[in-house]
Amino acid sequence: MPGRTINSKESSMKRIGIIGSGSIGAAVARLAVAADYEVLIANLRGPESLSSLIEELGPRAQAGDASAAAGFGDIPVLAVPLAAYPNLPVDAFEGKTILSTGNYYPHRDGRIEELDSLESTTAEYEQSLLPGTVIVKAFNNILFHHIPNLANSTPRTALPIAGDHDDAKARVSAIVNTLGFDTVDAGALSESWSFEPESGAYTPIYAADLAVLAADYLADPGAPVPANRVRELLAESHRPDVAARQF
Repeated sequence: MPGRTINSKESSMKRIGIIGSGSIGAAVARLAVAADYEVLIANLRGPESLSSLIEELGPRAQAGDASAAAGFGDIPVLAVPLAAYPNLPVDAFEGKTILSTGNYYPHRDGRIEELDSLESTTAEYEQSLLPGTVIVKAFNNILFHHIPNLANSTPRTALPIAGDHDDAKARVSAIVNTLGFDTVDAGALSESWSFEPESGAYTPIYAADLAVLAADYLADPGAPVPANRVRELLAESHRPDVAARQF
């Protein structure tokens, strides 16, 4: 297994498990290592596929399987496509609060009637797939390359979070704060549409230049968005026509 064994002296240090090594999962892992977390990262391809990322992250990081990541620390980060949920070790998440970064992209996930019909938000749908857990949404409304650029920005950038349990949201907020962002409570999972794709509080709000973002999104460095502005954008947000979503 790539990485290293954590000894007993280190066991009291901050730990976080991350399931998903794509752009968002890797960005969160980099912030976590920078914030002195021990990180265990997993994907559905197996630990051997993570050797390059673990080498980049350094001695605080190790690779493992999804079950190990779910149990590594108190609140695992879930950064996998909806289509990957059937392959998750559901039992390993039992009783856990989960920080979910996911969104519904039909071109990747296939059409999902509960989401297209607005019967459910993406977060509520995720919750239905992981019974016995507590889902809290965060990091799903910001582009992956804006995450390192805006962490610990001045003024401090805020991210919306949503969840059905105040204590769980407080615990997730504490992690997000440690990683370099303020948080704004966007309400329950049923209200998390306010920062889903095509809403009024999705990724373009963090753009430094909307024209640059449209022409080449990777060329836009991002710009800080403080908590008061995020609150305004959430209040002005509209629920997208998910059935019409093409991306």
